[in-house]
Amino acid sequence: MKRSEINAAIKDTINWLEERKMPLPPFAYWTPEDWAAKGRDYDEIRENMLGWDVTDYGRGDFGRVGLLLFTLRNGNLKNATYAKPYAEKMLITQVGQLSPNHFHWHKMEDIINRGGGTLLLQLWNSTEGEQLADTDVTVRIDGRKCTIPAGGEIRLKPGESITLTPGLYHLFTAEDERVLAWEVSMVNDDCSDNRFYETQARFTNIEEDEPAEYLLCNEYPNGKRP
Repeated sequence: MKRSEINAAIKDTINWLEERKMPLPPFAYWTPEDWAAKGRDYDEIRENMLGWDVTDYGRGDFGRVGLLLFTLRNGNLKNATYAKPYAEKMLITQVGQLSPNHFHWHKMEDIINRGGGTLLLQLWNSTEGEQLADTDVTVRIDGRKCTIPAGGEIRLKPGESITLTPGLYHLFTAEDERVLAWEVSMVNDDCSDNRFYETQARFTNIEEDEPAEYLLCNEYPNGKRP
């Protein structure tokens, strides 16, 4: 994915959110130069991978397979200094842009449609061998028990939410218009807790065709020592 695509996607998202009067934390707007000047007081952001995450899952076609995320808060399973047992993310998905089929071994999450179009999800249970099971899927949608066939679809209108349990395969995309989704979950670890049904990268390989205007959550410098 080109750096110019990442810059453009983040700037477009910031403008879209401003139109909806949804500001992000101050560090969302920091430049690489700002980050280079930040000291160790900001290590929680660095070590817990808060901030921007723009991925094409290694496919090289962000418009077709990809997702833009912003992690607002997160704990850390490997560092008890950060005692939060929860995480919170913003997810932006475009019409026709697929977030590919995957599950999490440990994380339970609620996905909430905060606005825009309809969020379409497709769900499967997983087998012991981590394949797609042919059994019915039972989930909770805003506290309501709902059972669908394997591979069945759930459509969330703005304001609706779904609880996804560990081992539950899910893919999603936007219908009608761009979706502003939100994730409230257990601690998030994107380096070790994603099981994709098809082998692919979680983070983007970047072609540096222009300077970065924002840093992604896996690009932070270590920070200045006090």
